[in-house]
Amino acid sequence: MIDGFRDAFRLPDLKRRILFVIAALFIYRLGAHIPTPGIDSEAMSRLFEGGGIFGFLDLFAGGALRRFSVFALGVAPYINSSIVMQLLVVIFPALEKMQKEGEEGRKKITQYTRYGTIIFALIQAIGMTTWLRNLQIFSGGWLDMLVVVVTVTTGSIVVMWLGEVMSDHGIGNGISLLIYAGIVARLPEAIVETVKLVGLREMNPVSLLVAVAVMIFVIAGCIYLQEGQRRLPVQYAKRMVGNKVYGGQSTFIPLKVNTSGVIPIIFASSVLLFPYTIANFFTGNLAASVKWAFSPSSPVYMLFYVILIVFFSYFYTAVVFNPTDLSNNMKKYGGFILGIRPGRPTSDYIERVMNRITLGGAIALAIVALVPTFMSGVMRINTFYFGGTAILIVVGVALDTIHQVEGQMLMRHYEGILKRRSKSGGLL
Repeated sequence: MIDGFRDAFRLPDLKRRILFVIAALFIYRLGAHIPTPGIDSEAMSRLFEGGGIFGFLDLFAGGALRRFSVFALGVAPYINSSIVMQLLVVIFPALEKMQKEGEEGRKKITQYTRYGTIIFALIQAIGMTTWLRNLQIFSGGWLDMLVVVVTVTTGSIVVMWLGEVMSDHGIGNGISLLIYAGIVARLPEAIVETVKLVGLREMNPVSLLVAVAVMIFVIAGCIYLQEGQRRLPVQYAKRMVGNKVYGGQSTFIPLKVNTSGVIPIIFASSVLLFPYTIANFFTGNLAASVKWAFSPSSPVYMLFYVILIVFFSYFYTAVVFNPTDLSNNMKKYGGFILGIRPGRPTSDYIERVMNRITLGGAIALAIVALVPTFMSGVMRINTFYFGGTAILIVVGVALDTIHQVEGQMLMRHYEGILKRRSKSGGLL
C-alpha cells in the first residue's frame, strides 16, 4: 500500500490532482474557522453543548456551524438543491429530455442546480440569522443582519465552487470530499473528549471498549457493503468484421449492491433537517413535539430515516442505472445473458435483479446507520460524535477516492494501491 501511494506521486498529472484536492480542503478548513462578524461565539458554543440535532448538523459542517463561520452552511444548500433538481427531472419531461441531450443538457441542469443553491443558501441564512437574533446570540441591527446573510450566503457559494473545481481538476467527488473533511476534522476532538470522560470516570472503560468494537464492526460492514456486487455472466457471440473474428469470450456485468453509495444517507439526513429547523422558529406544544419527533434519537426520526434511505437508494439507482441502455448495448455487440433472450427480456431481468439487490443494500445501509444510534442510547455516549452515518460517509468517500486513484494508475501501467503483486505473480 505504501508503494502504491509512492507510485501515485510519481505520476505528474495524478500528483497535481492530489495536491489540488489537498489545497482546496485547506481553504475549506480555513474558511470554517473565520468567524462571521456580529456573532457571540461563546453563546453559540453553549447552544451546541446539548448535542442533539445541533451537534448532528455541526458534525457535517466540521465545526463551522458551532463557530457560525463564513462557511457555516457548508454543502447543505447544494445538497438540497440537488435533491430538488433530481426530483424535478423525474417529474417534468422537459427537464428529463434536457438531461438526455448530452453534455449541453447536463450543463444546463448543473446551472439550474447552482441557482437553486443560491436560493436555498439565502433562505437558510435569513432563517438562521433571524433565529439567532431571537436567541440574542446575534444582537445587531437590520444592516448588520444583511451583512451576516450576505457573508454566509457567499460562503456557501464558495463551498459549492470548491466542490465543483475539486471534481473537475482533482480526484474524487468534490462535494463528498468536503463532507468527508468536515467529519474527519472532528476526530481528534472526539478522541480527546472521550479520553477525558474516561479519566473523570464519567464513562465506563468497558462501554468505551464496546463502542470501539461496534465502530470496527460498522467500518467492516461499510466496506463489505460498498464493495459487494452481483455478477451477471454475459456471453458474446463470434462475429466477422472483414477478415477478423471478434467476440466469443465470456465476461460479466458487475451490479453493485449499493449503487448509490452514500447519497441516500446524505439526502435522507438533509430532508429530515427541514421539520426540526422550521419548528425552531415557533413556540408551543406543537413545535416542541415536532422538535422531539425529529431529533436523531427519537423513534419517529429513525423510522423516517430508514424509509428515506430505502427510497433514495431506489431513486438514485434509477437515475444513474438504466437497464434498457445496458441491454441495447449488449445486443448491439452480440452479447447476451445465458438463458435470457436479448432485448426487452434482458432489460427486465437486469431490472428485477437490480431491484432485489438494491433492497438488500438499502436495508443493510439503514441498519449500519442505526446501530451506533442504538448503542449510544444504551450506553449514553453523548460525546462520541462518530455514528453510523458519519462512518458510512467516511468509508464510502475514502473507497471511492482510492478506486479513482487506482484507475488513474492502472491506465498508466502502475499497480493499484489496494492490491500488490508478489514476485511469483500472485495477488497479495
